[in-house]
Amino acid sequence: MKGTKKNAAQKHESLMTAESAGDEAKIGSSSRRGTLLVVTGPSGVGKGTIVGPLLMSVDQIAKSVSVTTRERRPGETEGVDYFFRTQEQFFNMRELGEFLESAEFAGNFYGTPVRWVDEKLRAGLDVILEIEVQGAKQVRQKRQDAVLIFISPPTFEVLEQRLRKRATETEPEMARRLAKARDEMDERDLFDYEVINDNIEEAVRNLQSIVYAERLRIKIRDEAQR
Repeated sequence: MKGTKKNAAQKHESLMTAESAGDEAKIGSSSRRGTLLVVTGPSGVGKGTIVGPLLMSVDQIAKSVSVTTRERRPGETEGVDYFFRTQEQFFNMRELGEFLESAEFAGNFYGTPVRWVDEKLRAGLDVILEIEVQGAKQVRQKRQDAVLIFISPPTFEVLEQRLRKRATETEPEMARRLAKARDEMDERDLFDYEVINDNIEEAVRNLQSIVYAERLRIKIRDEAQR
């Protein structure tokens, strides 16, 4: 059984390698190893709102492509939006330790593939993971070279207003989400940087500054990752 799982996982690994081969050729070789940047924060804080402009304004940077078990939606591309896999394939990969982090959301599973991330880092690209707080903590346990950035709201009250404006949840669901957000904000001292998302332009500039500062770092965080 283990042999079957290993063969299946190797097949999916090779698929992801082939899908990213074109990108590798475009990137070319680089003497600088990229930086693994993890952007996290409570739901509703606007992680994607500031990561999007960052990706457009900084060169040699890429957003991680996750593996997911959910169905592909119209217009989504394999290897660009997600790597789409069955639950069996996903569980095989997870059992073999092929994810930096993984999580379940709304009945579907998501994971960050180690091989894809490391290929990009070796090619000199900085890689951004935009993930939930629990996933970021999983990455910290596995990768001491990761730079963890916590996105905070200016106040908890502002975060609550942003979440309520969505009007997509019942009051009990909102209460649970807010309680989780408060707990996550209490953990922000576990991370390397904090960016307060009060003004989008300023938050993007601060995130850019972190990327550039890490590129100038002399000390390698974890020589074993090379």
